[in-house]
Order: sequence, then C-alpha cells, then structure tokens
Amino acid sequence: MKTESELPANTTPSSQPSRRRFLGWPSTRLGWWAVGLATAFIVLFITNNAVLVPFSWVIPWRQLRISYGMFMMLVGFVSGIVGLVAITRLHERSWLVWCTILPTLFVLLFVLGEFLFPH
Repeated sequence: MKTESELPANTTPSSQPSRRRFLGWPSTRLGWWAVGLATAFIVLFITNNAVLVPFSWVIPWRQLRISYGMFMMLVGFVSGIVGLVAITRLHERSWLVWCTILPTLFVLLFVLGEFLFPH
C-alpha cells in the first residue's frame, strides 16, 4: 500500500486522477440533487417561455403564472446552493455540479435587476 507521499501529484487520496473527477459524473448524492434541480429549472424555464409567456393573454389566471415563476426561480436558486454545499463540504468536483451555480447566478441577477430597475 502506498502512503500519501508516494502518490503522484495529479491524483487525489481516493486514487482518482483530478482530471477524471472533474470530467466525470457527480460522486455524491448532494451533487446529483444539485444536477437534478438545475435540470428541473431548465425544463421549467423552457416551459415558461414556450407555453405561459406566449399565451399569457389567453390564460386568465394571473396567480398561476406568478406562482409558477416564483417556484421556477426558487428551484434555480436552490440548485446552486445545493451545488455550492456539495462543492465546499463534500469536495465534489464534477463539471455538472459546477454548472449548477449558473441558474443561481441567473436568478440573483434577475431579482437584482427587478429591484434596481422596477417597471
């Protein structure tokens, strides 16, 4: 058995090369949750833009559209928070988990824009 000082520089103690950990699938449950929530946000966002926005004049229920939008933004925000927890606490290094931060940044910029430039 090799000690930690005998390991090559590009490997981690779990004996996986760092590059493989970044290019591979998430290795923790929290990482998979973050990826699932980000995927749900993308599906909700596409559905919102394809169905609810073009037909907003047909749908008389404004409350439904507002609730859907708030739920969509909450899912996007939570996906990045869960991804950040997986990255910082569980040392997840998959590129998919790093990409879950993007919906959170989108949501934060959207909310910040609404407060700075209300209409």
